[in-house]
Amino acid sequence: MRDAVIVEAVRTPVARGKRGGAYSGVHPVDLHAHALRSLIARMPGLDPAEIDDVIGGAVAQVGEQSTNTTRLAALAAGLPESVPGVTVDRQCGSSQQALSFAAQGLVAGAYDIVIASGVESMSRVPIGSAAVVDGVRTDFAGPTVAERYPGGLIPQGVSAELISRKWALSRTQLDEFAATSHRRAAEAWREGRFVTQVAPLPGAELTIDETIRPGTTVDRLAGLPVAFADQRWTRRFGALDWKVTAGNSSPLNDGSAALLLTTSEIARQRGWRPRARVHTATVVGDDPILMLAGIIPATARVLARAGLTIADIDAFEVNEAFSSVVLAWLAETGADPAKVNVDGGAIAIGHPLGASGARLATTLLHVLERTGGRYGLQTMCEAGGTANATIIERIDA
Repeated sequence: MRDAVIVEAVRTPVARGKRGGAYSGVHPVDLHAHALRSLIARMPGLDPAEIDDVIGGAVAQVGEQSTNTTRLAALAAGLPESVPGVTVDRQCGSSQQALSFAAQGLVAGAYDIVIASGVESMSRVPIGSAAVVDGVRTDFAGPTVAERYPGGLIPQGVSAELISRKWALSRTQLDEFAATSHRRAAEAWREGRFVTQVAPLPGAELTIDETIRPGTTVDRLAGLPVAFADQRWTRRFGALDWKVTAGNSSPLNDGSAALLLTTSEIARQRGWRPRARVHTATVVGDDPILMLAGIIPATARVLARAGLTIADIDAFEVNEAFSSVVLAWLAETGADPAKVNVDGGAIAIGHPLGASGARLATTLLHVLERTGGRYGLQTMCEAGGTANATIIERIDA
């Protein structure tokens, strides 16, 4: 039976996704191409013409990130014209879904060698820009969705507030989690844990993740104003005791990441080391108002399909869109917090939307290899109330 194994994974350092950020002068196609080029450079003996497909995630597929940006990135990376590319939009889970599609194609026999990747340039293609036409935000959901959800869909930050209320999370808990993320990420860089998985862009002068703040403390975070307080949400949902700030949320970021997958048999034939098997992958739909809590049923489903329990998992990467999301997930799953985002998460490292799933997979692979763990689980909340969950299994050398 065919399987899907990861043989290489790489990411860029993550930059601030604002004007003046390290990659704000880099076209997103070229940012994506750098991850692809770096991945292939790490695979001696690979003829790029052998790559069956490049599946890439991107969220804001408009402007410089439009028109099948993954295909353009493959061309910019110098891949032969015969190598196709396709761009996936599962919102924040886009490149995690790309990884799932790549694995499914390998198992089905549609692919022999495939790349799963992702990119987001939030400095050049701002968040939400795909829903703006001539400077006016469009009604992207349409009247029928509005009928089903009176009052319409809501911003993710408000969903994060609803989660904080439902799971009775305090502002201090949110800020403590955020401070821990920065501390862990700073330690990971200081101890050299990220070096082998990162490929800096030539000329960008960025060698570490740009949004990590090593000096972050709970006291400093406590001084930040709340970000989403608005009377219209209070009128709709009642008192929310506003707690979500820029400090306990992920920042705006630019970055890219890529993984090379094949089968165990092909890896053996080529002399490549299979590093981890894509064991089980799933995606779920959930309440599009609460929205970000979908990682809870996604985790339950992927564990059930894998025949595993939460105690079987040695390392977790849970995307830190907001502190409240991960804390609610911890409360529901009973996972050991010491195994979750051990090298920091998106609050510190950053959340370049379309690249984040591939970034998490790259980090998770390296955590398992460093710690000797067998199973790793990553999960990602997504706009619209969907969520991906993926389990990878480290393969002993």
